[in-house]
Amino acid sequence: MRLASAVAAATVAAGLVAATLPAFAQTYPNRPIHLIVNFAPGGAGDILGRIIGHQLAIELHQSVVVENHAGAGGTIGARDVVNAAPDGYTLSVAQTPEISINPYFMKDVGYDPLKDLQPVALAGVMPLVLAMPMKSPYTTVAQWVTALRANTPMTFASAGVGTPGHLAGEMLKLKLDSKLIHVPYKGAGPALNDVAAGNVDFYFPAYPSAVPLAQGGKIRLLAVSTVKRSTASPDLPTVAEATGIANFDFPLWVGFFGPRGMPMDITQKLNTAINTIILEPAINARLTAIGPEVRALSIDQFASFVRNDTAKYQEIIKEGNLKPE
Repeated sequence: MRLASAVAAATVAAGLVAATLPAFAQTYPNRPIHLIVNFAPGGAGDILGRIIGHQLAIELHQSVVVENHAGAGGTIGARDVVNAAPDGYTLSVAQTPEISINPYFMKDVGYDPLKDLQPVALAGVMPLVLAMPMKSPYTTVAQWVTALRANTPMTFASAGVGTPGHLAGEMLKLKLDSKLIHVPYKGAGPALNDVAAGNVDFYFPAYPSAVPLAQGGKIRLLAVSTVKRSTASPDLPTVAEATGIANFDFPLWVGFFGPRGMPMDITQKLNTAINTIILEPAINARLTAIGPEVRALSIDQFASFVRNDTAKYQEIIKEGNLKPE
């Protein structure tokens, strides 16, 4: 309730700022807005981007086009937005990997997210979930952990190098099972398809992208990747509980960014619109039902969130001595 009150106050304040915007900002947008999702269809960013993008078109009375620019751990799509005109018509629906991890984990991604992108709004934060094929011999997280401790050879999928799911698997490899083999994909959708087909042994997708396949009996969900249980599935234990790895905490967040240099009045208008959307009761209920914890933040609060998350993952990479593949 305290968070909701703070968000409401921030939204009201943003509305007061919007009332004083220059005349040219009042005409924005006067042509379609393009939302660039940096991974293949089917992942959390794609799901939240399309839900919010649909409502953004209604809120701003303008068409919103969602495009998937997948590849290189989300950095291709992010770079496309960095290089776009800073006019508010090309935005990134970005996630943890291409903002907080890969620019510091991969070589020569071509941008510095803290310098080259303008934070706009946070959509939500969600756990990853341990997903297994239905034909897997491990039907409980305890059985899976026992196999890891025995150094059983297994493959684990990820939505790409440097994604939280990749680092989660590398942490398990470092702490429990040196025989784990990483199998990267270009997004959650392709990775989940191979898990469902039994082609890889496990995967840590974001909760929203895993739930439909689990409900359809295609995959089995055994645990969540965060230190606290998910309110969406409180019966699922955490990997930290099951393994004793106290710092096993790999959430995924989704947020909106523009190119650096985007006018602050347009950035504020977008922040106000997105926060209004995610706090609207029906949309809020729809989002939280599929896993995300919705957080409506001001521009400055979101920028601070990104800096803190970046520092966290730099520490994980350093502590685990993780090297790019």
